Amino acid sequence: MGHYSDKAVNNFKSGYNCAQSVFLAFAEEFGFDKKTALKLSSSFGGGMGRLREVCGAVTSMFAIAGLKYGYTEPDDDEIKTEHYTRIQNLAEKFKTIHDTIICRELLGLPEGADSPIPSKRTEQYYQERPCESFIKTAAEIIEQELLN
Repeated sequence: MGHYSDKAVNNFKSGYNCAQSVFLAFAEEFGFDKKTALKLSSSFGGGMGRLREVCGAVTSMFAIAGLKYGYTEPDDDEIKTEHYTRIQNLAEKFKTIHDTIICRELLGLPEGADSPIPSKRTEQYYQERPCESFIKTAAEIIEQELLN
């Protein structure tokens, strides 16, 4: 345990957003090249484009669950139910550790969208942001629950 979570944290420290950091850590496992993985997950940072909704690390966790277990038949309610149950269980595992999956709540921010202008990645930024912990948790949950 830890290989993917270390990669995800290092991705974040390299400047990628939370969603990109997690998704990129698992990209090869699911046949994605780096550029495609980064582009696909780029919109989900900052809780969906800095709207501060669902945490980007959690969103990537759900995306990876979809890659592994997602459904393709729109009328198969049984498999849909199974998949949505899996997603809700992943969310609950994250909430057990961090109390919420909502970006603004995780960061202690007020209600509403944030400026679309990304924060500069400085040493102070990394000291003040708890995102590293959320990224690590999401990657560990993926390792435990989805890569077996």
